[in-house]
Amino acid sequence: QVQLVESGGGLVQPGGSLRLSCAASGIIFRLYDMGWYRQAPGKQRELVASFTNGGSTNYADSVGGRFTISRDNAKNTVYLQMNSLKPEDTAVYYCNAHRIIFRVYDYWGQGTQVTVSS
Repeated sequence: QVQLVESGGGLVQPGGSLRLSCAASGIIFRLYDMGWYRQAPGKQRELVASFTNGGSTNYADSVGGRFTISRDNAKNTVYLQMNSLKPEDTAVYYCNAHRIIFRVYDYWGQGTQVTVSS
C-alpha cells in the first residue's frame, strides 16, 4: 500500500512561514522524483517545486526565492519550507511521487490547505 501523508498546513498571516511535510510509505523513496503542487480556487493545479531522485531542484517563478524544497531519504520525507507567504499562495498543496521505469508510477497525497490571510 502506497501512502503519502502530509502535515503542516494551516492559517498564517502574510509574511509568515509554514513548513509542509510529506511522509511516504510503500515505495522505495530514494528512487522517486518528489514534488509539491498546489491548486487555488478557480485555477489549474500547478507545480510549485520539485526534487528529483538525482538531486535537481526546480521552482515555479511565483515562489522562487521564498520557498525551499528538501528531502530526507533516510526518513522517506519531503519538505516544503515556505517563507514570506502572500495571500496568493493560498491553495491546497499536494505531495507527489513520480517514477517511470517500464511503466509510470505516480502517487499523490491527500492535500493540505494553506491559507494566507490577515
